[in-house]
Amino acid sequence: MNNFEIVDNNLYNDYDYLNDVINRTLKELKVKNAIFSIIFVSLDEIHELNKQYRGIDRPTDVISFALEDDADKIMDFRVLGDIYICIDKMQEQALSYGHSNKRELSFLTVHGLLHLLGYDHQTKEEEELMFGLQEKILKEENICR
Repeated sequence: MNNFEIVDNNLYNDYDYLNDVINRTLKELKVKNAIFSIIFVSLDEIHELNKQYRGIDRPTDVISFALEDDADKIMDFRVLGDIYICIDKMQEQALSYGHSNKRELSFLTVHGLLHLLGYDHQTKEEEELMFGLQEKILKEENICR
């Protein structure tokens, strides 16, 4: 059984569909007995997190803080970490890319969750794998561009 919490901080209220997106991602990756949080934050908050923890002095769309970076320390119950999603950036990107807020928020959620599960996009091969998984999961949920 997986347990996750979405903390919306009264920034965005239209995200009921994320439960299905998250559960599809966990099922696709065969993740069981995991706990994590998704926290919606403002532009200023994500900017500060990015600056403080990544040394990058600008806002970003999503930051994941994985607690399972050491595969040797995985236990029966997995505490994955936290995903911070900037609602302002999400809405800005949805408009810029010409798709819905639902599509962009779903994409950022899956992207952040994959980071918690150890996926990255530092190399071309990693990027192809991670972005391929994201698209597969979103397509299966009927969330298209």
